[in-house]
Amino acid sequence: MSGRKSVTGVRNGVRVVVAGDRFTGKSSLIAAMATESLPENLPHVLPPTRLPADMFPDHVPVTIIDTSAALENRGKLIEELKRADVVVLTYACDQPLTLTRVTGFWLEELRRLEVSVPVIVVGCKLDLRDENEPISLEQVIGPIMHNYREIETCIECSAVTLMQVPDVFYYAQKAVLHPTAPLFDQESQTLKPQCVRALKRIFLLCDLDMDGALNDSELNGFQVKCFNSPLQPAELVGVKRVVQEKKKEGVNDLGLTLEGFLFLHALFIDKGRLETTWAVLRKFGYDDELKLRDDLLPVPSKHASDQSIELTTDAFEFLRGIFRLFDIDNLGALRPAEIDELFSTAPDNPWNEAPYKDAADRTTSGNLTLKGFLSEWALMTLLDPRRSLANLIYIGYGRSPASALHVTRRRSVDRKKQKTERNVFQCLVFGPKNAGKSSLLNSFLERPFSGNYNQTTDEQYVTNVVDQLGGSNKTLILREIPEDGADKFLSHRESLAACDVAVFVFDSSDKYSWKRSRELLMDVARRGEESGYGVPCLLVAAKDDLDPYPMAVQDSLVVCQELGIHPPIPLSTKLGDLNNVFSRILNAAQHPHLYVPETESGKKRKQFRQLVNHSLLFMSVGAASAVIGLAAFRAYNARKNSSS
Repeated sequence: MSGRKSVTGVRNGVRVVVAGDRFTGKSSLIAAMATESLPENLPHVLPPTRLPADMFPDHVPVTIIDTSAALENRGKLIEELKRADVVVLTYACDQPLTLTRVTGFWLEELRRLEVSVPVIVVGCKLDLRDENEPISLEQVIGPIMHNYREIETCIECSAVTLMQVPDVFYYAQKAVLHPTAPLFDQESQTLKPQCVRALKRIFLLCDLDMDGALNDSELNGFQVKCFNSPLQPAELVGVKRVVQEKKKEGVNDLGLTLEGFLFLHALFIDKGRLETTWAVLRKFGYDDELKLRDDLLPVPSKHASDQSIELTTDAFEFLRGIFRLFDIDNLGALRPAEIDELFSTAPDNPWNEAPYKDAADRTTSGNLTLKGFLSEWALMTLLDPRRSLANLIYIGYGRSPASALHVTRRRSVDRKKQKTERNVFQCLVFGPKNAGKSSLLNSFLERPFSGNYNQTTDEQYVTNVVDQLGGSNKTLILREIPEDGADKFLSHRESLAACDVAVFVFDSSDKYSWKRSRELLMDVARRGEESGYGVPCLLVAAKDDLDPYPMAVQDSLVVCQELGIHPPIPLSTKLGDLNNVFSRILNAAQHPHLYVPETESGKKRKQFRQLVNHSLLFMSVGAASAVIGLAAFRAYNARKNSSS
């Protein structure tokens, strides 16, 4: 048995590994718990001991693993420690040196092995401690717990008298089922930021009239949802009185405020009632990392590699409403503080990190426009649909989660039907160093041109809405592939499956730049034909403000003609002359059959397939004629025989 979580995040057991120096009482502790006595002649190491679920308040079974500290058993010890849900480290109360070993060896060893689970420090053989040497456990253990935050509890016990033996394993199970670390900072004695965010979301969900406070009816609704029983009128008064005495702003004329709600949970934790706060969090779908459980995020898992996931119309309408709600000054853009507030009920602001940071349209003062806001969501949904769906729910999406996402039609089908139904398009931008790829991406967001060259070493994304005639706007995502990473990227057979169009940027004034872009173009065309994921391709002749390299102009036209694609698009980001390039990229993505290149080898394969198909058709027609002829001959013979 392993103490792991089920699909719904509920644990089906807790695995407790007991470790420590020899003769500190490990086996005696386990035996006393299992039999409520201390048997004689215990084996050196006990077999796994299973305690039934009904022994504990949470009704979750516990499996206790005994270990040996002997050098020859070190491999087995390490294996068990790495499988533990919680580790019990023992010392002997009559041997002070063994307590020193807990800090000097065992806790450091757990860190070295990267065993990141709660630790319970247990003093065994309490009945053998010298009564003439009184010890203050708090004074001795306090500094140790301060230096080793993984320690949840320290307790001393006696297997002979059974004193506090059940408490050891109660605390061990509790440390797993109701851990302190995600909720509370012991040093500052405050709720951790992620816990505050989760509780704030729960508060807002329960504040049905959205007046910033939980009235008696809302408090009772919360109580019933989480604990299946309402609060009596006297209890409601008592709760609010406790809060108001300690936190004046925790209660107002309307009811319990967010400050009061948070204070109550901090009070529960301070009093050791972590199970109360965890019961609330789990009722609202949170796992041990204070994130929504996977079973609450129905992201489509079965789809082809050339399909993608997009937000639905319902989700976009919700996001437009959220944008208006948080655009407090009605300027048509969200300030950074407003975006932080929008995500204050999520574990974090997902757009503070790559690839989302600075990936969308912003005003000159750095505020996020509506186009930028919706584009960021489209990008996150394309790259990480589970995270996108989770964040939608965190910020208040109230409809069925399944209504927020849909899977697009296969790109291969789009190309056969010569049209597409998708609303979000991904464009891969290839090209050599200093060709102008990053400048192209920056111009997509209308950022000012910079003459300073900074080589791109990692992939980067930008996204924006492209306006189209007739008002049917689409989202375009540009993904820059650095030259040094192109070969590795293309080495994967399905690297082009999720690509709607590939753009090859070259410096039109530079001989090498054109040569390298042509190589990349031919490589993509060849790999597309071989993998079956042929993608529309466009050439972009950048730096049109410089004197062109004549051979690049002539050769590029010839290459385009041979491949059957459109001629290069000249542009100058320096002069702001973009030649409508982004609309043209989008047009290629929406009409893929007009832009997919065809190499000579590809043409030959196509001709061969056509020849084979023609031959098969001829053979099938011939076979059908033979069958018809045979049937006619048999009918003739039958008539002839009957007439004679």
